[in-house]
Amino acid sequence: MLIIGAGAAGLMCAIAAGRRGRRVLVVDHANKVGKKILMSGGGRCNFTNMGATPANYLSANPHFAKSPLARYTPWDFIALVEKHRIAYHEKESGQLFCDDSAKQIVRMLLDECAAAGVTVEAGCGVQRVRKTPEGFGVHTARGEVHAESLVVASGGLSIPSMGASGFGYELARQFGHAVLPTRAGLVPLTLSGKHQEHYQDLAGVALPAVEARVGKQGFRGGLLFTHRGISGPAILQISSYWHPGDDLRIDLLPNRDAGAHLIEQRAARPLAELKTVLGDVLPKRLAQRLCEQWFLAPQDSGHPWPLPAYESRPMRQYRDAELSQVGAQLNAWPITASGTEGYRTAEVTLGGVDTDGLSSSTMQSKLVPGLYFIGEVVDVTGWLGGYNFQWAWASGQAAGQAA
Repeated sequence: MLIIGAGAAGLMCAIAAGRRGRRVLVVDHANKVGKKILMSGGGRCNFTNMGATPANYLSANPHFAKSPLARYTPWDFIALVEKHRIAYHEKESGQLFCDDSAKQIVRMLLDECAAAGVTVEAGCGVQRVRKTPEGFGVHTARGEVHAESLVVASGGLSIPSMGASGFGYELARQFGHAVLPTRAGLVPLTLSGKHQEHYQDLAGVALPAVEARVGKQGFRGGLLFTHRGISGPAILQISSYWHPGDDLRIDLLPNRDAGAHLIEQRAARPLAELKTVLGDVLPKRLAQRLCEQWFLAPQDSGHPWPLPAYESRPMRQYRDAELSQVGAQLNAWPITASGTEGYRTAEVTLGGVDTDGLSSSTMQSKLVPGLYFIGEVVDVTGWLGGYNFQWAWASGQAAGQAA
């Protein structure tokens, strides 16, 4: 049995197959095993999420992930972590991280591979694959390998600097599988033109809690201004649902009726300026910029509501309607993104091998017996927060128990 890719999914598959007595070889063109594991979670590896359900994944077939996720749960992986006495903690919303280092997760996986008799070879790329009567003939950097089963765990296109490539998609097409269009997911959004000019000097300004929304989908989390646009957990999450031209709105004060708050503040602090009051609930530089943008905007600029001329007025001089309008903008701040930072910084790749051609119980190809696709190369993409690792463990386990 040959597995192409020594990442999370590939190593988990190898462990499961090795435990069944299968002779397993894992090859990876990268010079180091588990590179994405090592860099994840700021080097501490957000290795799963205790709340993982199929609803936390994007796929053309939202039901496909149900079987693997049900048969290998976060608690199964937690048991493995505890077996190796790796200390961990919950950061927020079910996200589990190593107390020490992501290296512990890689070491755990390699130790389990060794115990199961699995051979892992890094720096061993694959040039071509052919079908044979006995299974597959795979030409690698270290010679020809023949295997009864072939598992493709080569990942997606995200972070090419770490060796990501479209090899898995090419292999899928070679064997007749459809590959759905791919794009960067969990990625910062970019601004351009006047939108970038308005905010680029706010780079480094952060908000701890906003809600980013596209249509009916919304995510809460932090927001960070960058030199090219916006990032932070809430933005990374919504990026997987955003397409160019979509109406993106950000609630800068979630859980608060901003208009009612401003009217209350007018009564409590009638002499304070609006930018000062906003600066108490938002970063001061952002509060100043929003006031400048809203109140200095030309009246024929297409702005959604009439704006009074900008003056440094005390709160008592604003009417209820004006403060309600400002509040509406704070609770649904429209920002026009022009694109994303792309695969260079994306944490995942959306799209991939069409699940219609795979068995959800085994991850085996419906077209080519003995061929399996697992992990990120498949059209199943999780939210930010450990969900993609859980898909890697679950899909790897499913294939490893069947191949």
